[in-house]
Amino acid sequence: MSRYREMFAGLGNRGVFGAFVMLGDPDLETSAAILNALVEGGADMLEVGIPFSDPVADGPVIQAAAERALSKGVTPADCFALLSAFRDRHPKVPVGILTYANIVLAKGRSVFYRAAADGGVDSVLVADVPVFEAGPFVAAAKASAIAPVLIAASNTPDETLKRIATLGEGYTYCVARAGVTGAGETLRLDHAPLFAKLAAHGAPPPVLGFGISTPKHVRTALNAGAAGVISGSALVRLIEENRSDPAPAIRQFVAAMKAAA
Repeated sequence: MSRYREMFAGLGNRGVFGAFVMLGDPDLETSAAILNALVEGGADMLEVGIPFSDPVADGPVIQAAAERALSKGVTPADCFALLSAFRDRHPKVPVGILTYANIVLAKGRSVFYRAAADGGVDSVLVADVPVFEAGPFVAAAKASAIAPVLIAASNTPDETLKRIATLGEGYTYCVARAGVTGAGETLRLDHAPLFAKLAAHGAPPPVLGFGISTPKHVRTALNAGAAGVISGSALVRLIEENRSDPAPAIRQFVAAMKAAA
């Protein structure tokens, strides 16, 4: 049983809280402490970014985090080392990478996914690869026992949802809104038909991201039918505001978000 299946099975009627951070932000040593703090605060799963110069799905907060990490010289190899050390400390927590095609293709798909597997990674979402071009990425992921996570939205055509259900593993990343990542004040969802279609097609559980930044957002998403949520920009902003020692603020934020789930 994969870590994702164990996680969903172990939570019963409770929702999953996933936390996103940019690896290497603000530096490698602090980044390792941040990963620990996320788990200590109660995060059920982690999603992490690899610093990249052109992250087209990310809003300004997460873009700035990538730039801070890149300015420190953080590389994909550094990120895999961080994750390998995290896996040694936390053997049961699912970890997914959200990244971009250039990062995966730089040294070749097979090399990237094997490095991810060696680092204890459970899934990879390649944000700028359309579903109907995802075949080679999915094949390389599965060859290394990495779950390919695919993105669905409330306006995704039904034929595309069927393909997402067929190819995807671990969970289905459902976007809460159009546009890029970011923390908003309100969350307006019309996702019940999407969740119903994904379930009918046998897709992995839907986890909602983009704009999840308050406990109220968590409750709204779960009440709409999501199996869980991922919060990113709000956490990354906390790191930016508390660079010298972000762990206490992170633990407090995650605990509040998890309580709402």
